[in-house]
Amino acid sequence: MADEPKVSFDNKREMDAAAFSQAAYILDQARQNLDDSDGCEKALTYNQLLWSIIQADVAEGKNVLPDELKANLMSLSIFVDKQTTKGLADPTEEIFDSLININLNISEGLLEDQ
Repeated sequence: MADEPKVSFDNKREMDAAAFSQAAYILDQARQNLDDSDGCEKALTYNQLLWSIIQADVAEGKNVLPDELKANLMSLSIFVDKQTTKGLADPTEEIFDSLININLNISEGLLEDQ
């Protein structure tokens, strides 16, 4: 693992977009095999970890994002938490679809107007 090439990004927005895109990909792989409970759990947990990082970043006092954007991100993260809890109990295509769509929309939004 240590010999794997490192990925470099021009800026934080690009790096964040890649993280959301990667999470969407992992969720999509799990969605394609909902009978694999371990795979579904790992994908949901990975996505929840990403959103936990977003929650912590948004809540940080030094965060310079506009208040409305921070509120929207917090609302989305709460929704993601609820969907994740449902998905861990009963993984459905609809739950995975909603999480994938959120991540892809965030990723695309981060890459706009660069």
